[in-house]
Amino acid sequence: MECAYFAAGRCRSCSIIEQPYSRQLTGKQQHVQELLAGHGDLAWSPPVASRQFGFRNKAKMVVTGTADHPALGILGPHLEGVDLRECPLHTPGIQAALPVLAAFVSRAGLTPYDVPRRRGELKYLLLTESPDGELMLRFVLRSQEPVARIRKHLPGLVDDLPGLAVVSVNLQPEHKAVLEGEREILLTDRETLRMRVNDVDLHLRPQSFFQTNTEMAAELYRQGRAWVREVAPASVWDLYCGVGGFALHVAAPGRTVTGIEVSAEAVASAELSRDELGRDERGLAGVEFAAGDATAYALGAEDAPDLVVVNPPRRGVGPELSGWLEDSGVGHVVYSSCNAESLARDLAAMPSLRPTRGRLLDMFPNTGHYEVIVLLERC
Repeated sequence: MECAYFAAGRCRSCSIIEQPYSRQLTGKQQHVQELLAGHGDLAWSPPVASRQFGFRNKAKMVVTGTADHPALGILGPHLEGVDLRECPLHTPGIQAALPVLAAFVSRAGLTPYDVPRRRGELKYLLLTESPDGELMLRFVLRSQEPVARIRKHLPGLVDDLPGLAVVSVNLQPEHKAVLEGEREILLTDRETLRMRVNDVDLHLRPQSFFQTNTEMAAELYRQGRAWVREVAPASVWDLYCGVGGFALHVAAPGRTVTGIEVSAEAVASAELSRDELGRDERGLAGVEFAAGDATAYALGAEDAPDLVVVNPPRRGVGPELSGWLEDSGVGHVVYSSCNAESLARDLAAMPSLRPTRGRLLDMFPNTGHYEVIVLLERC
């Protein structure tokens, strides 16, 4: 794949984009198999390939320059703005929307934040596209001062972007490398973006996490569902459940599923998805969600389920939860990981849970990153 930004040295985020895609995929498969080579009984399914471009459902654009001439992209090595509004990774709807948003910044007089001088207001534009072409837009601001101007010009923006469904402002007043703050101001009647994944409609609120590659997320949930169906557990925990992707995919009549997620906003989204699907459908009467820390929930529970799904952040589940899983008597674990190195560490701490199947999903093409899902079975 060719990228003008990469060729010109303006962006090097896609570090292996010049490699033929088949070599990218082979290299990732070799990497994960080497990391997990100590598990000799692990059978690998063929890796799941992604599109190389047009797959990324979320744009995280640093806004630099001036209100009259904004740049949407990244910060360069000297904190200069690098405009990447034509990045080919983004979905077509995002690519079409970014020039419209640049014009809106000028029309609303939103002064980009100047990092070296610590002046200005607009730090980021965060834009997500659903499979149905709807958009969720978030303005990350230093203060609430520009909100009135955004509200004033918002009807015109909706006219220019008919797919715009959810708009909010996030306030991040601090000068540090943190993408967003705690306070979110909703500017539309719609609160959630509907993400259709397989036969489940997931709901994203502005601060909810979702995989950036929708097609690979769908494959990931299908693989997890298939393994859980084979095991046929009566009870499942989905730890780090996010907006309920795994929990809602593995639900079945007669099965209890408990999803635990630290974000109350994500839990509210998961409950909305469950209720819209119907509690009497597909065994969803047995699905419950709760906000809380995954490790604390496991350590404080009186009983263990038959199967646990974990989908932790890059750091992995860590020694406490690994230790609990090792000693718990849980028969099976489905472990989805975006960092095979932390996965390898966690598996080493759970010797009684033997990985039997694995699959790599190329969630992040053109980079060295990927998602891997493994099925563990108690020895």
